[in-house]
Amino acid sequence: MAPSVHPSSSPLLTSKADEKYANVKWDELGFALVPTDYMYVAKCKQGESFSKGEIVPYGDISISPCAGILNYGQGLFEGLKAYRTEDRRITLFRPDQNTLRMQTGADRLCMIPPSPEQFVEAVKQTVLANNTWVPPPGKGALYIRPLLIGTGAVLGIASAPEYTFLIYTSPVGNYHKASSGLNLKVDHNHRRAHFGGTGGVKSCTNYSPVVKSLIEAKSSGFSDVLFLDAATGKNIEEVSTCNIFILKGNIVSTPPTSGTILPGITRKSISELARDIGYQVQERDVSVDELLEAEEVFCTGTAMVVKAVETVTYHDKRVKYRTGEEALSTKLHLILTNIQMGVVEDKKGWIVEIDHFTVTDSFPDEIEGK
Repeated sequence: MAPSVHPSSSPLLTSKADEKYANVKWDELGFALVPTDYMYVAKCKQGESFSKGEIVPYGDISISPCAGILNYGQGLFEGLKAYRTEDRRITLFRPDQNTLRMQTGADRLCMIPPSPEQFVEAVKQTVLANNTWVPPPGKGALYIRPLLIGTGAVLGIASAPEYTFLIYTSPVGNYHKASSGLNLKVDHNHRRAHFGGTGGVKSCTNYSPVVKSLIEAKSSGFSDVLFLDAATGKNIEEVSTCNIFILKGNIVSTPPTSGTILPGITRKSISELARDIGYQVQERDVSVDELLEAEEVFCTGTAMVVKAVETVTYHDKRVKYRTGEEALSTKLHLILTNIQMGVVEDKKGWIVEIDHFTVTDSFPDEIEGK
C-alpha cells in the first residue's frame, strides 16, 4: 500500500463551533469524484480476521498483477452517504443495512468480510477524518464507498489468499442533472443478470457489462437503461444502477429481490414509507406491458435517492408518466430526505449520528493534533 497525499488541506477534528469547510463550490456539485483527504484501509489473510485498520492519506494503492480482483473480479462495493443537518450534526442513513449486504455478497463470492461492527466503525472514522468535505445542509452529501477486494495473488480460479477492506469518500450533488424526470430506454438486447448469478449482490462484475447499453442510450438522448429479465425478456428488473417502481391506483409495485435484483436500501426504505402513507406495496414480477400502462414510474437508489421517470421507450413506443409536485415520487423523496437530513424526527431508528468528538488511535498523528 503506497498512498500519496492529496494536496488539499488536512481536516481537523474540532468542535462544531470551529468547524471549517473544504474549498469546494458546493452549488456546482454533481456526481463525480472529488478526492478528499483520507481513506480507511484494513487487510485480512485467508483464515484470519481483519486487522484493526487505519486512516491513511487518500491515494493510489499497490497490488499484485495476480490479485483476485484484477484477474477474476473478486470484489464487492457499497455506497452510502453522510449528511450535515441544520444543527451541524453529521449523520449516516442505515449503515447496518450496507454491512449486512456486504456480508451476503462476501458469502456469495467466497470472501472474508469485515465484521458488522468494524464496517460501521470504519465508515464513521472515514467520515470524521474527512468531515470538512461533508457539504453544508441542503448542498449535497458525502458519498462513502466501501470496497472489499481480493488483493492476494492467485493464478488459478480460487478464493484470494488476502483481502483489503478500503473506504474512500467524495462530496456529491445530484446523480442525474436537474430535470422533471428520467427518460428511460428499455434494453431488449442485453441482460443485466440471470437466475443463479450475482445480480442480487453488489459485485463489481455486475456493472461493467451495463456500460455499453448505457453509453448507447445516452448518445440517443436517454437518461438511463432499464433491463429485462433473462429468463423471459418480458418482465422489468433494474435500471443500470437503481431499482424501479410503478404506480397504478393505490398500488405500488416493484420487482422482487429473487436473486437477480439488488436489494436496495433506499428501495426497502421507500417501500416502508409508501405503506406508511396508505399505499399498498407489492414485490412481484412486473411485466413490460404493466410498465407501459402505469400512471407513475420512479427509481430509487443511494446516489439518486428517489427520481421520477418522465418517459419510457420500448422499441418504437414511448409512454409519458405523471411527474411534478403531485407525484408520489415527489412526496416520498421529501419524506425520506427530511429524515436523512434531520429535518424531522427519525421515528424508525434509521439515522446514526457520528460523534464529532470521537477520536480513535487509528487516526494519523496530524488528525489527532499530536
